[in-house]
Amino acid sequence: MLDDPNMNSKNFLSLSIDRFEQLQSLGLKTLEQLNDEQIHWSPDAESNSIAIIVQHLYGNMLSRFTDFLTTDGEKPDRHRDSEFIEQKLSLDELKKRWNAGWDCVFAAIRPLTNDDLDKEVFIRGESHTVMEAILRQISHYAYHVGQIVYIGKHLKGEEWKTLSIPRGKSDEFLTSPPK
Repeated sequence: MLDDPNMNSKNFLSLSIDRFEQLQSLGLKTLEQLNDEQIHWSPDAESNSIAIIVQHLYGNMLSRFTDFLTTDGEKPDRHRDSEFIEQKLSLDELKKRWNAGWDCVFAAIRPLTNDDLDKEVFIRGESHTVMEAILRQISHYAYHVGQIVYIGKHLKGEEWKTLSIPRGKSDEFLTSPPK
């Protein structure tokens, strides 16, 4: 990736921050369309509600990005299995966790420099470069944010406020994209 003349370390960091910000925004815009009952809905006993997904992301973010460069990303005090137990948090409590998790991510990523990208970090004892660890988390968070958006859209039905180009509006978007 860094062999591409249009891509350099600085671009990687700014693009990564941009992607994290987009994911944070998609999740938050979904949460803002829902109520306390909806965030706890799941289609069946084997599926996770939005609340459980947010609980998991919060735990993951704190574990991965606290002391990012100096400690294993799987902290000894993290209890991952408990993240998948319904805690019946209110929507406001869930939003606070959502924001606190992202604050932890950004506090770790924003100060990084080009020199940090090849440093070694560990996740569950497995070695990664900083760049690999960031890509791993972008993929993980995108997976779960997609679940959150999908469930939210399902629950809202026709009341859903689209987070991207509305159906049937692609041509209009192409002729006059937002500024």
